[in-house]
Amino acid sequence: MRFYILFLYLFGTLVAAIHLDDPLTNFNFTPPIKSPNDLLDHERTLTDGEIPRYVLDHSPLIHLYSEEKYLPGDIQSFVPHFQLVTSNYETVVNEPLKISDLKGEYNVAGEVLSSETLYLHTTEKFEEDPSWLRGTHPEYGTGLTRDASSIVIVVDKGNGWVDAYWFYFYPFNLGPFIMGYGPWGNHIGDWEHSLVRFFKGDPQYIWMSAHGGGASYTYRCIEKKDRWRVTPEGKFDKTQVIKRPLLFSARGTHANYASVGQHAHDVPFFFSALSDFTDRGPLWDPSLRFYGFTYDGKSFYEKEGQEIGTSWLYFLGQWGNKQLKWSDPRQKWCPVQWKYIDGPKGPAAKNLVRTTLCERSKWWNFWHGCPVRRMIKRGQGLDAERNDLVGDNCGIALYRIRPKWLRSLFRLITWRGAFCAFMDYFTG
Repeated sequence: MRFYILFLYLFGTLVAAIHLDDPLTNFNFTPPIKSPNDLLDHERTLTDGEIPRYVLDHSPLIHLYSEEKYLPGDIQSFVPHFQLVTSNYETVVNEPLKISDLKGEYNVAGEVLSSETLYLHTTEKFEEDPSWLRGTHPEYGTGLTRDASSIVIVVDKGNGWVDAYWFYFYPFNLGPFIMGYGPWGNHIGDWEHSLVRFFKGDPQYIWMSAHGGGASYTYRCIEKKDRWRVTPEGKFDKTQVIKRPLLFSARGTHANYASVGQHAHDVPFFFSALSDFTDRGPLWDPSLRFYGFTYDGKSFYEKEGQEIGTSWLYFLGQWGNKQLKWSDPRQKWCPVQWKYIDGPKGPAAKNLVRTTLCERSKWWNFWHGCPVRRMIKRGQGLDAERNDLVGDNCGIALYRIRPKWLRSLFRLITWRGAFCAFMDYFTG
């Protein structure tokens, strides 16, 4: 009987996941989430350039890895080290670049050239690890990075729904090691982000990026930390203490996770030869120093009193050097990756108009599912933590199996197996 009930539960969850973009939301009969391109005037709740106070109050805090070498950076101090080139290394704009030099299109020899084909290219010896690649360490106690800034882009999704995209820029991505060899997949420039989705000012869901994919959670299940409230001017209001969500940034790659420990990536989670590692290292508070914008599906608008401009947000090229040629002595290869790869795309390429929480689907997620977890996925390894918020990665359905010896047997035979992955996907 228990297995029959389990089957019905999994089948019902599967049907909901297929037919509903956001089953929890739909079951509560709340208004639909819409792309900003489809909104009518009466469905909007934000004005251009408006960063609501609740966006700051519920912005994520980031625990960087304790031995992190490549820390948060600032895009305005980053771009002067580059020139803008085509994929054939033809110069479009000479160095030193300014942030205002980045835009959506360029006029080259009388022809309009889309920025999608362009690269930020440095001629400096980045393999020698110059200081501008290493970023800025957060202050102990406050979490302020005085020479680094985050970016928040707020998007009205209609009917009271608002998405706040927090972007975290790091000057360099140190790739992972594969079974002790590496690092592989290094690149100059690194954009990671999280999404906090609000309904009428209350946070409902949170999504965090990791290697082009990511994970979605209900906001209530994410670990919180007490902090003084931050004012719009980036100062602490020491008369008010609020709870802020806590994320963990992986060593080198800066992928975001909801728990401490070892996390497999870019492959289904039961294969751990390629892993990220997180711990409770230095705390970074991105809300203390940020650039704020809104986006209506077509145009970006800057928050009042800010002077960085918006042209760079339309730049669709790579924020770092093109992948080194195989003949370059600095380049190495392993069966699954090169040592140095292309720099990443910027915020405009992160699907800001999406209605689901996930930015896109990984290569193995052919059904394009985007489940919302109700329990934090536990990391593996010696650094992993156990607490009331963290699940065991085999799905809460296993908790109901009796007697205990039978439950233990199922845990043994499904550990890191396909059935375990299936249960975790639908019941986590």
